[in-house]
Amino acid sequence: MSAALPTSGREWHLVARPHGWPKAEDFALREAPVAAPGEGRVLVRNLHFSVDPYMRGRMNDVKSYTPPFKLDHPMDGGAVGEVIASNAEGFAVGDHVLHGLGWREYAQVPAEHAVKVDASLAPLSAYLGVLGMTGLTAYAGLFEVASFKEGDAVFVSGAAGAVGSQVGQMAKIKGASRVIGSAGSEEKVQLLVEEYGFDAAFNYHDGPVAEQLRAAAPDGIDVYFDNVGGEHLEAAISSLNLHGRVTVCGMIAQYNATEPTPGPRNLALVIGKRLRIQGMLVSDHAALQPQFVQDVAGWLASGELKYRETFVEGIENGFDAFLGLLRGENTGKMIVSLA
Repeated sequence: MSAALPTSGREWHLVARPHGWPKAEDFALREAPVAAPGEGRVLVRNLHFSVDPYMRGRMNDVKSYTPPFKLDHPMDGGAVGEVIASNAEGFAVGDHVLHGLGWREYAQVPAEHAVKVDASLAPLSAYLGVLGMTGLTAYAGLFEVASFKEGDAVFVSGAAGAVGSQVGQMAKIKGASRVIGSAGSEEKVQLLVEEYGFDAAFNYHDGPVAEQLRAAAPDGIDVYFDNVGGEHLEAAISSLNLHGRVTVCGMIAQYNATEPTPGPRNLALVIGKRLRIQGMLVSDHAALQPQFVQDVAGWLASGELKYRETFVEGIENGFDAFLGLLRGENTGKMIVSLA
């Protein structure tokens, strides 16, 4: 045990279920007592926590693949921090760990849910993004779910985000014939082409997605990695070649909708083109983790894979960071930094 432990810390609670766009009054930042870790647990001072689009779904009281956040309880999510007290074998004060109890300053984490990470291999924040859940999502979604093969033309929506930017670069590294991305601003479009090496990119605010995609991929596409849904999915179905594959990873365009959202109007094309459309959850692909870390660490070291992070400083700005993420204000991984 270490000497002087903090007696309290702040944590974000969900206090009401948002209807449509989340509002500040749906959340509360509360002070909570901090205790020494129980048997088999470590006390972690969080240095960074992750805000992710999937968290919006957990704010609704609906049955889903991951349980909804409880009202008047701390929310959770990916976090990385420093062990400040340990009551668990194999963990020492000063170790850095990745765990699932974000949205708070201090977390009491069961040892079996903490993974040691090496700050000398990559900045700690990278374990929440490029070397973490978002990176594995990109890797598994492209290579396993979409069955990517050399020579495929790939279209990625939300391409400047944490997942999309990795998908496009991984496809290029593995020999895609063409990689096209869509994003929501001119700056992001420029970033995709100039820094991430996409062959083409467009701003979806500039006109119909189907027209812009056809112009960017005149020979069609073989893989569509969907982070957005809606108009993007419809456009991709039109542009997909025979035996095209779609990985449906997210549908951020409709997360805050209060009315039912229309599906693609051209689904009949799935038949003649023999398309495969498959949803994915990263939790199904844990077996890929060792291969993923090995490949991605190599690509980072060689400079083939680049990544961006958007940091929001201070736990008090956690809600604003989440809202900013839903509005697309981030480039790459959105992270709340408590360091």
